[in-house]
Amino acid sequence: MGKRARLLTVIGAVALVLGLSLLVFGNRRSSSRYAVAAADRGDISDVVGATGVLQAVTTVQVGSQVSGTIQSLFADFNSTVKKDQVVARLDPALFEARLAQAQANLAAARANVERSQAAVDDARQKYERAKELAGQNLLPQSDLESAKATFDGAVAQDRANRSAVAQADASVNQARLDLEHTVIQAPIDGVVLARNVDVGQTVAASLQAPTLFVIANDLTQMEVNASIDEADIGRVRAGQPVSFRVDAFPDAIFAGTVKQVRLQPITSQNVVTYNTIIGVENPGQRLMPGMTATVSVIVDSRSDVLRVPAAALRFRPEGFQERTGARAGAAGRGGAQERDGATARDATARGSGGREGAAPPAKGPGRSGLVFVLGDDGRPQPTRVRLGLSDGQHAEVLEGLTEGTQVVTGLEAQAGSRAASRPGPSPSANNPFAPQRPQPRAR
Repeated sequence: MGKRARLLTVIGAVALVLGLSLLVFGNRRSSSRYAVAAADRGDISDVVGATGVLQAVTTVQVGSQVSGTIQSLFADFNSTVKKDQVVARLDPALFEARLAQAQANLAAARANVERSQAAVDDARQKYERAKELAGQNLLPQSDLESAKATFDGAVAQDRANRSAVAQADASVNQARLDLEHTVIQAPIDGVVLARNVDVGQTVAASLQAPTLFVIANDLTQMEVNASIDEADIGRVRAGQPVSFRVDAFPDAIFAGTVKQVRLQPITSQNVVTYNTIIGVENPGQRLMPGMTATVSVIVDSRSDVLRVPAAALRFRPEGFQERTGARAGAAGRGGAQERDGATARDATARGSGGREGAAPPAKGPGRSGLVFVLGDDGRPQPTRVRLGLSDGQHAEVLEGLTEGTQVVTGLEAQAGSRAASRPGPSPSANNPFAPQRPQPRAR
């Protein structure tokens, strides 16, 4: 009876261990579940992202061509001005004095011309009389030559005086023009964005004109100057639609159109970008110059297409190794390679389940991709698809899947943290693509 009791005790302990093992394995097995999503229909847009700055279509810096003191201002920030409207005036006293001096110099030069003209007439008469007397041998030849030299000198002096008149006249015009430049006028219709001077301030126009005002043209038409990376600029063309946001209105989406891709490269910290000008209509003038815009250039868009989450294209079960055509072609060169090729074909056959979509799609537009669908046994099976557009969140499926097909996007969070914390088999034990360890033979 003692031996029989011990035998029953051993059998009971073994049964208890087996029961606990089944419980642990069952909890572990039930906790390894896959997250899936259905292939659905929706809209996909291929976009190029960038940042840019809003600016007016035309911006003019209004300066002063002459130096002086600001006497009065007739425009301020946000003032609406018309072309040729007076926006500022410099003190004209100094320029009026210069004009008066230039006019006086002109009058003196004209008087000198009159004096030299009289001298020319007198020298001409004396020279004519000397020639008559010399012809009658009544005047020495030397006196005739002296009269001719006097006449020529008077003519030359008259020419010099006339040139002085032209020079004095030019000085008058310059002084008058400087006086006119003391009145600053708006060159275009627009809005004053900046006023850089105050009344009483002295402006100095030496090598370049100082900027007094910055005037922007009609702000109902604006531009976004966006910097697009060289890796994306090849897909951007004039006429493409653009959507963008600004921080001032986070819930609003604004629209625009690509107007120009400038060919000048801009290199900053070894990064090459190209400025792209985007036309924007701003009828309500909500957008302001200088705002930072987050731009999305819509390269291509399609509506109501079959799509899958991008995570489904990235998911690979543990232990799965995708075999390319070159490796499959070389599978017949050795026994081990043949077994690998057979394993890949078996996996494809299991994934097909008799469905046409599991085989590699026929060649066509788009690029090839690989997703995993849940088989009848609940395990992920590989399925080749042909992809179209992608927006980073979804990818268009051109061939290989049907609407409603459940594709694996990842692993769900394992349930039962207590069971998961206990020692047990590796997570790869439930993965059909993970290498399996040989099981010990029963004795």
